[in-house]
Amino acid sequence: MYHPRKNTFIYRFFSWYIEFIIKKDFASLHYNTIETKEDTSILILANHFSWWDGFFIFYINKKLFKKQFHVLVNAENYNKVGFLKYLGAFAAESSGKDIIGMLGYASKLLDDKNNLVLIFPQGKLQSNHVKNITFEKGVMQIIKSSQKRLNIVFAATFIDYFSRRKPTAQTYLQNWDSEEYMSLQLLKSAYNKHYDQSVVKQTQITE
Repeated sequence: MYHPRKNTFIYRFFSWYIEFIIKKDFASLHYNTIETKEDTSILILANHFSWWDGFFIFYINKKLFKKQFHVLVNAENYNKVGFLKYLGAFAAESSGKDIIGMLGYASKLLDDKNNLVLIFPQGKLQSNHVKNITFEKGVMQIIKSSQKRLNIVFAATFIDYFSRRKPTAQTYLQNWDSEEYMSLQLLKSAYNKHYDQSVVKQTQITE
């Protein structure tokens, strides 16, 4: 599998650069604050509709959670966007056993209280206007293989222009208290409930 790589200089530069381009290309990025347990890792499940999605969560982590950032990407993006590996990106190099190894690696990351792992459960880009977020099976395997000392955070992001030339991004966060006996269907249902509620809040914004 493809692992994250460490380079302090590259990480600091792109940490600054991501904040710079968000402020340059967006009128604003808003998010609500939530409380998480300090002695546990964070698993963020987010909708995936644009090139920006991982950068939004990276920025929010930098400002709010302050954990070591990791994100699951596909092999194409890992190799195509060269700096992602220095920002905590990891990927399966091929199918079969490599995917199993990658899922195990993600679980191990979540066993460290200092880590945050971002996963897009859809597994692919979809429109920002979809009404239901699909979940790939691997998400549940990662959670079950971990020691389960983690915060599961739902993130739903939407973009609107309103009367401005530049768009406004809004991320709605929710700390989900998981059930003792969790299933993929239960997780998907809980996330989509948050997603639906976030859509309602987004449509109520006016200028």
